[in-house]
Amino acid sequence: MRQKKFLLGALIIVGTLGWLGFRGASESKAYYHTIAELDGLHGGAAHQRIRVAGDIRPGSIEHLTGRIDFVIMEQGHALNVSYVGRDPLPDTFKDGSQALVEGHRMPDGRFVAEKVQAKCASKYESVPGKPQPAAPDSSSPARSTGQS
Repeated sequence: MRQKKFLLGALIIVGTLGWLGFRGASESKAYYHTIAELDGLHGGAAHQRIRVAGDIRPGSIEHLTGRIDFVIMEQGHALNVSYVGRDPLPDTFKDGSQALVEGHRMPDGRFVAEKVQAKCASKYESVPGKPQPAAPDSSSPARSTGQS
């Protein structure tokens, strides 16, 4: 009798942990789509968690009560986004920067984002008119700096 209780308790614990793991993994999935692809999503695909990237349209950022609205652009397509997450937006979130939003598309076409990542597009680009640094020549032997 004592072994049956132990076995039943162990099965309940293992079953609960398995269910929590499955549930957590399925809720954390986010599928990447382009802005142009969003209109073609139907059925279950339209209701799943989605990631979309684009450049923040200059002048579109509005700080409202409980959310921040902005527009991202990608290859001539625009997407209205409302950020409702709890985390503060990154310092690089500003007009013209690149943003990756994660959340759900609403029936009215607006995208409700719970997460926003941003980077300054110009930070990683070369200066116009300056030549690119030459790649190291793989045929020449590597130089040692003498430091260990």
